[in-house]
Amino acid sequence: MKTSLFAIAAVLAGVSAAGAAAQEAAPVRTVAASAETQATQGSGADGAVVVADPGDPSRSLILAGAESAGVDVFDLKGQRVATHKVGNIRGLDLRAKAAPGGAPLLAALDGKDNAPKFFRVGAGGVPAALTLAGIKPEMTVASLCFSRSHRDGTLYLFLAGDKGEVEQWGLSADASGAMNGRIARRWSLGSEIKYCAADDRGSVYFSQEAVGVWRFAAEPEAEITPEIVDIVRLGHITEEAKGVAVAPDGRLLVSDASANRLNIYDPADDYAYLGSVALAAGNDAVEDAGSITVAGPVVVVADDDNSPELPNFKIASWSALLAAAGIAERPAMAAPETMPLALATVETDPVETGGDAADDPAIWINPVDPAQSVIIGTQKQSGLYVYGLDGKQIQFLPDGRMNNVDLRSGFRLGGREVTLVTASNRTTKGISIYTIDPATRMLTDVADGLQDTGFDDPYGLCMYRSAKTKKTYVFVNQGDGKMRQWELVATPAGKVRAKLMRDLPFGSQVEGCVADDETGMLYTGEEDVGVWREGAEPRGGPARTMLAKVTDNPALKDDMEGIGLYAQADGKGYLVVSSQGNDSYAVFRREGDNEYVGSFRIGADMAAGIDGVSETDGLDVTSMAAGPAFPNGLMVAQDGRNVSPPEHQNFKLVPWERIAKALGLDAAPR
Repeated sequence: MKTSLFAIAAVLAGVSAAGAAAQEAAPVRTVAASAETQATQGSGADGAVVVADPGDPSRSLILAGAESAGVDVFDLKGQRVATHKVGNIRGLDLRAKAAPGGAPLLAALDGKDNAPKFFRVGAGGVPAALTLAGIKPEMTVASLCFSRSHRDGTLYLFLAGDKGEVEQWGLSADASGAMNGRIARRWSLGSEIKYCAADDRGSVYFSQEAVGVWRFAAEPEAEITPEIVDIVRLGHITEEAKGVAVAPDGRLLVSDASANRLNIYDPADDYAYLGSVALAAGNDAVEDAGSITVAGPVVVVADDDNSPELPNFKIASWSALLAAAGIAERPAMAAPETMPLALATVETDPVETGGDAADDPAIWINPVDPAQSVIIGTQKQSGLYVYGLDGKQIQFLPDGRMNNVDLRSGFRLGGREVTLVTASNRTTKGISIYTIDPATRMLTDVADGLQDTGFDDPYGLCMYRSAKTKKTYVFVNQGDGKMRQWELVATPAGKVRAKLMRDLPFGSQVEGCVADDETGMLYTGEEDVGVWREGAEPRGGPARTMLAKVTDNPALKDDMEGIGLYAQADGKGYLVVSSQGNDSYAVFRREGDNEYVGSFRIGADMAAGIDGVSETDGLDVTSMAAGPAFPNGLMVAQDGRNVSPPEHQNFKLVPWERIAKALGLDAAPR
């Protein structure tokens, strides 16, 4: 995680003392609450949610944290409907249709047990306890909030601690209706986080009382990068930041507790401060406001210092708050655009080191028993891995910093046909060459000594077997755009050497490439530019032309990384390209002008315990059947952030029929 000091410094640079003072001097209008609840039955008021009645919004209910009394239920006039003694409840959040069976799902923080509790909310706001397994906080929990992924619909629960810790848990339901949690990621802000809220469009906000309000990407596949919304003393928050809520129109409401006011911000305008309002019921102004909820048109604010009565909640209209602050209303924010999803069924064991490590896979199909096929994956800090189709490690070769890998069968070596595996080796600055033993599924080095590339840092690599000459070639490139083609030649001693054939320079960094053995075409990704195609034969063949330019297709976001080929009969099939900048995969037709047919993402499957995929470097695709688990072939993608639980990078295996179903493609195997 980037240190918060950098973000604070940025705020300090952008906020002048005079400007902040002018904002503080602006008049604050008081909004009359439409109602206030009866005093809670317990020792405090902390956290509230609104259970909407779509048939009659006036019959919606407020479920409120009453601390020692559990959960109070109020109508919109503030009258208590019921009290449910379900724990010492100090915080609540709700997501519609998220409980097993489609009912609202309520999360309640039980302070005594230091744990979240889940409930299915039934008629009359009655919370029915659900079994919740797997969530074991490693901190004293101070707040919680739900977030639903805008990428794949996965429901997450954020827990925040009294020392600034954050835990994100992925949720799923089993066949019995019990809920299960899996840790997705952890980080820390250094001091207590007492409130949080998420907008289900990719943002989660944490209110750090002594510091300010932060925004983070809610997707566990995203980088943990803090963005400051507002800061205590140096921004528009006087001394303490407390409750935070997200309105349906996307704007934020934050409790500037010491100033007894509510601040309004616009994330769509770089978190611009829009104004402040105070809230009162009759002569009773809300002071030191705690939790805030904005649900549809309803605002619910916890008034733990309600005087002379016991703690309660004030109910107001979001429209009234905007009007008092002189802010125009706007429609609810539209749901973010989504891409079709395909879920992985298998993930490999993680590599042995952290950071940017795993990179590129290659798929070998066992001709005798396809179910015994393997995935060969590079570890660009140390070597090569071989995995079975169950994701378990078979072999590790600590032979250097391997970046990309590819393979081709049918090579004649020592009087027999073998499958050659080659990898770009950044330690030796050469081409590493192996054969694979079908019996053991392991690799053996057959390079005729060091096969030097002449590059300072060999990077991408792919192979080509000519249908015309039956010769086998390897292409290697590096970061400055240089690319070369070598022919692989057998020696009398049963080794393999590389013979330089030609240079194929590009204008900027290239890496991913794939060659089509049947059509003789080579496809190369120039990372910031797009995907090129040209002839793969060392002499003659089609000239280089642009297949897909990043600036011409909004679905493509640089870097263009791994490229794979799903080859079908009669020249048909698909090219799959990693669009790393938006964690997606673009699919083009193999035939004709390589028409773009759509993009997809690999989403999380919490029930199966497999996270989604992000920042893919390398990938491979095959149209050959790989046993009963992959009857139509498969795609293998490197996962740049392996979460749930947080582990070193690995590779994910996706059955091709899942991709085909997502995009309406042909799933016929080769």
